[in-house]
Amino acid sequence: MKNTASMGIGITIIFCMIDVMQFQNISRADFPPGFVFGTASSAYQFEGAVDEGNRKASIWDTFAHKPGRVMDFSNADVAVDQYHRFKEDIDLMVDLGMDAYRFSISWSRLYPNGSGEINKAGLDYYNTFIDTLVEKGIEPYVTLYHWDLPQALQDSYGGWLSPQIVDDFSKYAKACFGAFGDRVKHWITFNEPRGFSINGYDLGLQAPGRCSILSHLLCKAGNSSAEPYIVAHNILLSHATAVDIYRQHFKKKQRGSIGITLDAKWFKPMSDSSEDQDAAQRALDFELGWFMDPIYKGDYPASMRQMVDNRLPKFSKEQSKLLRGSLDFVGINHYTTLYARNDRSRIRKRILNDACSDSAVITSPFRKGVSIGDRGASIWLYIVPWGIRSLMTYIKQTYRNPPVVITENGVDDRNSRFIPMMNALNDNKRMEYHSEYLSNVSAAIKKDGCDIRGYFVWSLLDNWEWNSGFTVRFGLYFVDYKNNLKRYPKASVSWFKSFLTPIR
Repeated sequence: MKNTASMGIGITIIFCMIDVMQFQNISRADFPPGFVFGTASSAYQFEGAVDEGNRKASIWDTFAHKPGRVMDFSNADVAVDQYHRFKEDIDLMVDLGMDAYRFSISWSRLYPNGSGEINKAGLDYYNTFIDTLVEKGIEPYVTLYHWDLPQALQDSYGGWLSPQIVDDFSKYAKACFGAFGDRVKHWITFNEPRGFSINGYDLGLQAPGRCSILSHLLCKAGNSSAEPYIVAHNILLSHATAVDIYRQHFKKKQRGSIGITLDAKWFKPMSDSSEDQDAAQRALDFELGWFMDPIYKGDYPASMRQMVDNRLPKFSKEQSKLLRGSLDFVGINHYTTLYARNDRSRIRKRILNDACSDSAVITSPFRKGVSIGDRGASIWLYIVPWGIRSLMTYIKQTYRNPPVVITENGVDDRNSRFIPMMNALNDNKRMEYHSEYLSNVSAAIKKDGCDIRGYFVWSLLDNWEWNSGFTVRFGLYFVDYKNNLKRYPKASVSWFKSFLTPIR
């Protein structure tokens, strides 16, 4: 008897390949020689195996197991099981034609208690993983910290709230440089420090779940108006110290590069008024400038100094010197664009008294009732391809045209048991999204002179998406959560294969 399900999927793939052709208005040839294409991931969202190989809990293990913190009540104990299936997944990257893979190291897998002796089982795992990537011709881009602090450090001294974290992160980073740097030539210290400073310590929506604005509902402890700035300050000092260690002890011999990945939306003024234009600039200052200004200028943006005042920590002269120039490239995670307008009344500040309201900016995807673009599955993700070009041009003009790697970009679909797999595989929206965003990246390089060197798709596979759990799908490959996590190529896989194949 024939497998009718497999036949159906095969027929769907044929029709998907027909759909691919309508989005092929750009190719690899539209990018400079050496431009890197890859996919991205993080340890906690992909690996699973949370209690294998002597690994101990991270703050996200603890947080995800608290009732009501994840939309579908799931956790990442298994995730998509890349810990056991990485060879299969690397073969998928090769088949796609990708050049590189961005992944993160689980600090808890290398140092189960956050410090002390390195865990041999974790060391062996990442050595084998990196060796396999290199053998298959996939360049590793390694993120040292993608939100999963060892729970032991949180319990011991409050994690990122304490300056002690700088020393522990530096030792962890140095161990990674020494163990893997002979093969890893691209390092990223932190992923989206603004995101986990705000969501973890202002809103309390993500690990470790600290806040004061909703303390009666979500958080048992925290200070939403001060802690995000303390955390961000310690992250910046940890970043600069790790970069200094790499440059002093490893860079010359290993001949690699090191940077940081920042999340950055583009903000368009709600109107042509000067107050809305100023608001859009403040929105950028409080998102991108919060971390870029110290690294390029040695201090926080002037607007932050004015609005936050004495809650914003100060850098010593030595710290400012250490920070300036502490990157070889900047990673940018960009997905969407919003309108921004001035918050004249400051009612939010008076009610919430938190870090998010300090900028006196109200952002929205709507202007006069009209959406700025079509929406993905997530409520925050609106498809605005021209925003990435505007952001790249702004970075060029504001920070002396640094080398930029777009370390995440992508769009999600809704995951539902009522959506047949054959329909889920036909991801036209994803193909159109990448086609349009890549066209704008190409224009930013060719027409605007931006120094952009790579583009990483989020993500290779459908995966566990933090508070959203398994309710959305970002992957180029469909993961069948009901059938042993089997991977199936979506139509976007065919699109990328065609896009990445040189024209002869």
